[in-house]
Amino acid sequence: MARPRDSELTRRTLLAGIGAGAALSSAHAQGGESASVDLQLVLAVDASGSVSQRRFELQQKGYVDAFRNPRVIKAIQSGMAGGIAVTMYQWTGPRLHRPVFSWTRITDAASAEALAARLDRSPRLLFGGGTSISGAIDYGVGLYASCPFPASRKVIDVSGDGANTSGRLVTDARDEAVSKGVVINGLPILAIEFDLDRHFLEEVIGGPGAFMIAAKDFESFGEAIARKLVQEISAAPSLPHG
Repeated sequence: MARPRDSELTRRTLLAGIGAGAALSSAHAQGGESASVDLQLVLAVDASGSVSQRRFELQQKGYVDAFRNPRVIKAIQSGMAGGIAVTMYQWTGPRLHRPVFSWTRITDAASAEALAARLDRSPRLLFGGGTSISGAIDYGVGLYASCPFPASRKVIDVSGDGANTSGRLVTDARDEAVSKGVVINGLPILAIEFDLDRHFLEEVIGGPGAFMIAAKDFESFGEAIARKLVQEISAAPSLPHG
């Protein structure tokens, strides 16, 4: 079989190079592993024994609705990179944590909707085992090493309806996380412990610009998480606590 002429080889090589470049650009646009983001956000969701199934479902629906909220999507697109990386897990005791979804890059309404739909189908994975906010923080800090999307900001967003009662001191976990460049924000749910916001304010949140927004009950959780995501994604000045 005759060899192609040099000009034909050159043309094929150029076309192959262009095709590979286009594929690489497409992969980056869809969230390729080298794509940077404005924020690496860890969502730690309380699944301890005090959270009934109905309350858990209200909590989960709050996150689903938040990722469909136009205000949240606008905040996601407002940064220099135009996207965030987010992961979620359920937590209870010091060593009881279950991933809900791994690191996912969100850049627009379509990717936010895909995540919301996936989360809406996710089951509850834990049903008790204590309440260890310190364990939740420690586990969250360990997840940053596996994030494939570079970012200059790291935030752990802890929601829960009870104070730290097991594991090491929550202040120790908080301070260690902050020393590693992680900001911890809080979303206490005041359905059972009506002064839980004080515990979060004094012992849980930490780092530059750290804040908390309290939800008075599980029914109001959705609006609280939407407000909170908008604020932490856009790194807006802190709102009054509560």
